[in-house]
Amino acid sequence: MLHKTNGIVLRSVKYGETSLVVTIFTEVYGVQTYMVQGVRTAKTKQNRAAFFQPGTLLDLVVYHQPQKTMQRIREFQAAYIYNGLQEDVVKNSIVLFSVELLLRLLPELGPLPDLFSLAYEYFTALDKMPLHDVANFPLFFIIACSKELGYNIKGNYSPETPYLDLMEGGFTETAPKEVSQLNEMDSWALGMLISVSDAGTETLKLIEMSADRRLRLIDWYVAYLQQHTQHMGNMRSLAVLRAILH
Repeated sequence: MLHKTNGIVLRSVKYGETSLVVTIFTEVYGVQTYMVQGVRTAKTKQNRAAFFQPGTLLDLVVYHQPQKTMQRIREFQAAYIYNGLQEDVVKNSIVLFSVELLLRLLPELGPLPDLFSLAYEYFTALDKMPLHDVANFPLFFIIACSKELGYNIKGNYSPETPYLDLMEGGFTETAPKEVSQLNEMDSWALGMLISVSDAGTETLKLIEMSADRRLRLIDWYVAYLQQHTQHMGNMRSLAVLRAILH
């Protein structure tokens, strides 16, 4: 049976001479794997593989059979056309970090419509945002995804609770026992980001911080998710993100 759904491309792997195996976060079915045949060709006008770059937003008509691990796509077209996002080094590095985060955090099956809407709006906002205002986007996304999936940071930053405890997953009044590279100002900055994350991406440019602080917070949040989730693993895109976020 055919179904319509929007989707966010997470991963694309070459298969055979002209095909792709594509992992897509769909609005209706959650994360699904699709065989897409005949999209890789030397003829430029017929080469449709560009539709399956990570982060691409698609309108899809798909065959869906729950008992199968690999589905098929009947029709696809761009749901939103990026204005240079995938060619810009900084924005594309943020996209690659964000889609890898989704790949590692999302369960393989099951719809998550609220998280899908959040991610869809996030990628379109990243495309529209001036380049000088996007540095906090990775932190916003990792915080927002964690909230949607139930990995909330406990408590709030205050003079009485100025420390972030990785094991406890929250703000505490005493310094954590584990070795931490975060200082009190780092904790304050993360507390500010957490407090504004529900308001969307427009508020992110109001929170100024150094590149070093931003990277420490990203590293801390990744370590927090590695501690509290089963499938986080090592983020391969993190090294690239460190190189471009200044």
